[in-house]
Amino acid sequence: MGKRKKSSRKPTGPKKREPLATTFTCLFCHHDNSVNIRVDRKEGVALLMCKVCDQRYQSKVNHLTEAIDVYSEWIDAADAAQNEPPPRRPAASSSRAAPRAAAPASDDD
Repeated sequence: MGKRKKSSRKPTGPKKREPLATTFTCLFCHHDNSVNIRVDRKEGVALLMCKVCDQRYQSKVNHLTEAIDVYSEWIDAADAAQNEPPPRRPAASSSRAAPRAAAPASDDD
């Protein structure tokens, strides 16, 4: 024999999801909620912008990309740029001709 169903229990609706954040802390000026992210899915571009220090970052997006994904990409790109060794400059070249080496003097006695 089985248990009786409780008639007082009503079915619950779907759980409400809280929207993901679109404002974050800036990596460079460390101000809270100063970085806004705008995702334009039609154009396939996301723009990250800091209100305080005017730092900007742009990346490509798809239909699954959210603002937190763009922020994470920005953090990764900033870390990669910081860890990258500075580019070596080629040796400076002059428009003047290089001086010719003097011919060794011969001692004929």
